[in-house]
Amino acid sequence: MYIAGMGIVFNRGRGLANLEKALIAGWVMPSATWRTPTQYQSAPGELFYQVPAEAITDKQVFKEARRADNFSKMATLAAFDALVDSSIPKQSKQKLGVILATAFGAHVTTFSFLDDILTYGDAGVSPTLFSHSVHNAAASYIALNLQTRGPTLTMTQFANSFHQAIILAEAWLKEKRCEYVLVGSVDQAGKVMEYICSRKLKLALDGKIKPFNFSKIPESVPGEGSAFFLVTDNVKYNKYCSISALPQGAQEEDDDLYILDSDGMCGNEKLYSGLAKNKTPLTSYAPIFGSMLTLSSFSCMAGALMLKNQKLYASPIKENPRNLNISTKNETLAVHKIKCLRYNCYQEELIIQLRKGDA
Repeated sequence: MYIAGMGIVFNRGRGLANLEKALIAGWVMPSATWRTPTQYQSAPGELFYQVPAEAITDKQVFKEARRADNFSKMATLAAFDALVDSSIPKQSKQKLGVILATAFGAHVTTFSFLDDILTYGDAGVSPTLFSHSVHNAAASYIALNLQTRGPTLTMTQFANSFHQAIILAEAWLKEKRCEYVLVGSVDQAGKVMEYICSRKLKLALDGKIKPFNFSKIPESVPGEGSAFFLVTDNVKYNKYCSISALPQGAQEEDDDLYILDSDGMCGNEKLYSGLAKNKTPLTSYAPIFGSMLTLSSFSCMAGALMLKNQKLYASPIKENPRNLNISTKNETLAVHKIKCLRYNCYQEELIIQLRKGDA
């Protein structure tokens, strides 16, 4: 299937122009810090990549979503921009499906709802807060705001939800359930995520994810954001490249680049070291987006932009203790096939292939 349009909301702002600026500029220090839990007040706040408030403020888009939480707003804006970026017919909304992938869902709103139950009791909780706490709220806002009439689904498979969303989008198109699909991801950082990460992960105190260390205990910097693709089987609307999910072990000699999702979120990253055996260049844009279980969607968007522009963007972090063949500079280069690779929490290999020109 082909990518006809893309939209993104991340810590550097909204839109593909900001994405390209970020890829060119490379790593920057996270601008946000969490306050540590009460019992750890003496410890410094932890760093994380936060979506700026101004990036999710758009009165035109949110006419029907004024009360939406940030989780739904990020997803709705990214999906809206992906539709606008495409050139599919306006009447196609009858044939447009929506698939939203998320690892943790609207957990910030969910825990706010639970806090209110404890504070005010069942009768005193806001019904709006409750309705926003369910995982499918964001997908519903997308369908409502874009007036889509195709199937709408939220994919919540924790460790590899975006990979499964791509497989499902391919199935919908193949089975003619719809002609176009908005497929993407959204995840959010929050206080509960702060606590979980501080207890279960090794957080990078210097704000740097080091994707090429391939450590048993890697460092992470939590992030948030949303990335959406409008995909179709109609080559007429191919604006960027083809995209498809592949089985394990699908690396090939003619691959031009591997984009690694080694962001410290899934534990032991030793398996990535096996990719160093061939000479295919490696890169990782995790230090730009932050650590997320749905990072693959952001990596794929960076790869699709490279295929369209025929440019290779340098790895934002160049620390290379294993002397790997990593990309070290921004350059114009013929790029035809990119694979985005991730080893999930169960050490399973997840591969999404991007190819210029064909499916």
